[in-house]
Amino acid sequence: MALMIEATGLTKRFGKTRALDGLDLTAETGRVVALLGPNGAGKTTFVRAVATLVRLDGGVLRVGGYDVRRDAAAVRRIIALAGQFAAVEPAMTGRENLEMVARLSGRDRTSARSSASSVLDRFGLAEVADQLVRTYSGGMRRKLDLGASLVGAPRLLLLDEPTTGLDPRSRIELWDAIRELVGQGTDVLLTTQYLDEADNLASDVVIIDHGRVVAAGTPSELKQRVGGKIIEIHARREVDVARIAQALQHLDHGEVHLDPATRRVSVSVEDSGSELMHTLKAVEGIELEDVSLRQPRLDEVFLALTGHPTSDRVLERAVS
Repeated sequence: MALMIEATGLTKRFGKTRALDGLDLTAETGRVVALLGPNGAGKTTFVRAVATLVRLDGGVLRVGGYDVRRDAAAVRRIIALAGQFAAVEPAMTGRENLEMVARLSGRDRTSARSSASSVLDRFGLAEVADQLVRTYSGGMRRKLDLGASLVGAPRLLLLDEPTTGLDPRSRIELWDAIRELVGQGTDVLLTTQYLDEADNLASDVVIIDHGRVVAAGTPSELKQRVGGKIIEIHARREVDVARIAQALQHLDHGEVHLDPATRRVSVSVEDSGSELMHTLKAVEGIELEDVSLRQPRLDEVFLALTGHPTSDRVLERAVS
């Protein structure tokens, strides 16, 4: 098993705040690894440590076999970082942005031009390559920003919340671009607040809380760790949400969760067949939009494993 990232006992303090608290994490080559966790859990600090932008207080971190303390320059030669916001120059064209980054990465003029053209084609930006970036949509800017991270042909691409602020269509287009990169041999480490993003892109999911890894595995493995299924009821009227929740609380199920904004009530169950029938009988007479039996979502996995939600706010899910 070849490891792209190997972290052991990482610690990092910012004043009295312990951002990383003995974090252990491994990432195999040929995989997309997604980091999940609440705001302030240590996700961005870890990514910045991998990118050699943060000096660790303790522990050992190797990237591509290089120690980030002793061989920081070697690490920087094999990685690229795309932050939470598009870092492209709006007063330049898309092509000029990419050629500039390629030149700064050490490529000669001919190689920079060739690499820029290849990236523009890959991300469907060839037709607007010679337009000023300030005329681009948000999704086009994010794709250009991602392209700028690739003109140096990195072995590892670090993505810190890459689709923040994008509309659903642009997010899906960016997902396709990331999958293409992985298929061509680029490893990806991403942080995200979108749980469907981790489910769609990640080979492995690592859940971080208070600077430590609390769970790791494939999305399916993490869901299986929680066990059972989720019964989700969608009420036709918001006033019935509380009635449904009260009815379910009298059954021998798990904790009942309400989402009045979407008129949904959910509860975890073990024996899904018989308990679904008991649930339907309990809410008989209440108008329902839908009833479903499904696997736990990743936010529910986090709640079950840590005892609190994955964010101070409900993590956003894309409109399906």
